[in-house]
Amino acid sequence: MASEMSEELLLFADDDGSQPESASAEQYWKVMIVDDEPEIHRLTKMVLGDFEFAGKTLHFLSAYSEEEAYRVIGENPDTALVMLDVVMEKEDSGLKIVQYIRNELRNQSVRIILRTGQPGQAPEKTVIMDYDINDYKEKTELTSQKLFTTVVAALRSYRDITVIENNKKGLEEIIKSSGALFELQSLKKFASGVLTQLTSLLNLQNAVHCKSFAVSKGQEDIYILAAAGGYAVDKENVREIVPPSALECIEDTFREKKGRFYDSRFTCYFRSKTGTENVIYLEGIASLDEWDKYLIEIYCSNVSVAFENIYLNEEVENTQKEIIFTLGEIAETRSKETGNHVKRVAEYSKLLALKYGLPEEEAELLRLASPMHDVGKVAIPDAILNKPGKLTQEEFEVIKDHANYGYAMLNHSKRKILKTAAIIAHQHHEKYNGQGYPSGIAGEQIHIYGRITAIADVFDALGSARVYKRAWSLDEILQYFQQERGKHFDPVLVDLFIEHLPEILKIQHRYSDAGIG
Repeated sequence: MASEMSEELLLFADDDGSQPESASAEQYWKVMIVDDEPEIHRLTKMVLGDFEFAGKTLHFLSAYSEEEAYRVIGENPDTALVMLDVVMEKEDSGLKIVQYIRNELRNQSVRIILRTGQPGQAPEKTVIMDYDINDYKEKTELTSQKLFTTVVAALRSYRDITVIENNKKGLEEIIKSSGALFELQSLKKFASGVLTQLTSLLNLQNAVHCKSFAVSKGQEDIYILAAAGGYAVDKENVREIVPPSALECIEDTFREKKGRFYDSRFTCYFRSKTGTENVIYLEGIASLDEWDKYLIEIYCSNVSVAFENIYLNEEVENTQKEIIFTLGEIAETRSKETGNHVKRVAEYSKLLALKYGLPEEEAELLRLASPMHDVGKVAIPDAILNKPGKLTQEEFEVIKDHANYGYAMLNHSKRKILKTAAIIAHQHHEKYNGQGYPSGIAGEQIHIYGRITAIADVFDALGSARVYKRAWSLDEILQYFQQERGKHFDPVLVDLFIEHLPEILKIQHRYSDAGIG
C-alpha cells in the first residue's frame, strides 16, 4: 500500500517555515502507529521525524498486528495519538482495537485516527457513527501537509483534554486533601500534610513549611514545622537546611506579609488571629501556569481556615496541659517534692511508651496524663504525707488510699486525657506479681499506662531526696530494678528502660533539680 501514498508526503514542513527549538529528551508526545505494512511505519516516522508541537517532539510506538496493538497500548496508557489501519490480519482488526481502547481500557483521552487503503471495507459514515474515533483518512489523501495538519489537530485536542482532566483531578485532590487536613489536629502533622498534598497536587520536589514567632525587640526567629523532598531532614533551624536564595524568599514573604510566585517556586503566607505567622515555600517545577496558580490559591484558602482551627485547638489543648501539670505539681508540692518530678515522669513515660511500640499519639497522651499520677494525695493529711519517720501500718493504709482518691477525682470525665490520667492514678502502684495496691491485679491485667508510669515514677522517686529518705545512686537504682524485674515491674519494660538508659538520663539532666547521685 506504500505505493498509494503520494511522494508529496516526503515534503512535510512547518507552515511558517521556521524550526522550533528542540525539546528535551524527556518531553515528547507518544504516537502509536498500528499497521501491518512496515513501509507505512517507516514513511510516517521519516515524515514526522522533526515534528514538534507545544515544545515537545514525537516518540513513536509501533504495532504490526492486532494482538501487538493490544499489548503496546496497554503498556502506554499515556499515548497521545494512535494512527490505526482498519484492515490488517482481519478485515475489522482496527475497529476491534478501537473498541478495546475505549471500552476495556476506558481510555477516552487518546486521539484515534483511522487510516485505510480500502475504504470500501469500512465506510466512513458507518465507522464515524458507530465507533469512538476522532478522524478517518484514506491513505491516498494523506499528503505531507495533510498529515501534519491532522497530527497537529489531534495533539492539540489531546493536550486540551488532558489539561481538563488534570484540572478536574486537581480540584478533586483539593477537596479530598482539605477534608483530610481538617482531621489533623497536631500542628506539625498538619503542616506535613499540607506539604504532602500540595507537592502531590503540583508534582513538586522540595517544600519547606516555616513558622515565625516574635521575640524581644520585634526580631523574628524562623524554624521548620515540616519539610519534604530534599529539605526533609531532622533539623528545625531553617538556616541549616535551606539555601540562601530560598531563605531570602521566605524572609521577604514574612516581611511583605504576602505570598509570591516565581519562575520555579512560590511562597504562601498565613497569619492567624492570634498573630502567628506561617510561610509555605515550594520549589522544583519548571513553571506555573495560570491554572496551577489558581489551584494553589484555592488550596491555600482552605489551608488558611484549617490553620486557624488548628491554632484554636492548640490553645485549648495548651490550656488543658497547663491545668493538668498544675494539678500534678500541687500534689507534689504538698508532699514536699519539686514540680520537676512530674515533668520528668511525663517525659520518661512517653519515651518508654514509644520504645514499647505505642503510637506517637498514644505516647503523647500518656505524657500529658502521667503528671496527675499522684493527684489523689491532695486528700491525704499533711501529718501523714510529710512524716519524716517510718509510717505505721495504719498510716500506710491511709497513704494507699490516694490511688482510689485520684481515680475518683478523674474517672467521671469523658475527655481522653483525663480518662487516661484516671487509669494511671489508679494503677501506678500495682505490681506485676499482684502484690501492689489498691486492687492487687497482676501482669497484663495492669493497664500498660500503669505499668509504664510505675517504672518512671519509682525511678525518679528513688533518685530524689525525700523527707523520709536520701537520694539513691544510679547503681543502687539499677540493681533494685533488676531485683524487681518480674516482681514489681513488667520485665519487658525494665529491659527497655535499661536499654535506653542514656536517653532517660538526658531527660533527667534536662529537668534536673537535685539529680541522681
